[in-house]
Amino acid sequence: MIRRIILHPDPVLRQICEPVTRFDKMLDALIADMFETMYDAPGRGLAAPQVGIPLRLFVMDATWKEGTRSPQVLINPEVIGASEATQTLDEGCLSIPGILTPVTRPAVVKMRWRDQAGQVVEGEFSGFASACTQHELDHLNGVLSIDYQENPHAG
Repeated sequence: MIRRIILHPDPVLRQICEPVTRFDKMLDALIADMFETMYDAPGRGLAAPQVGIPLRLFVMDATWKEGTRSPQVLINPEVIGASEATQTLDEGCLSIPGILTPVTRPAVVKMRWRDQAGQVVEGEFSGFASACTQHELDHLNGVLSIDYQENPHAG
């Protein structure tokens, strides 16, 4: 089911989200809805607060717009390592349509999260996928891409 995407300045986007503690059919349904919503938007990442659910999870697919789908769900994610090298990308956000904000972040991050079954997973992300994971993690902490720049521009 496609869910309504919450738009800035809705206060749910500024909440620090609660950890996921139940890995059940309700969580499975939420994740399925989030993927359907993200692909329909069309976006490359979507955090639970963006559909009004203040839980620590996001879905992403950094490559699908280039033709290869690689859907991922990260539940209770945390950064456990980051490169000193940085990259600056213009970031868009489904909750702030039409605005691109240049954001400088570590070029590579190592993260730990739980998968849909509740198993602990670790992985490393680079390039666009690195920016995407960090952008979505920011959502779980009530931070928006526009917080990084005084002068976001229309895109």
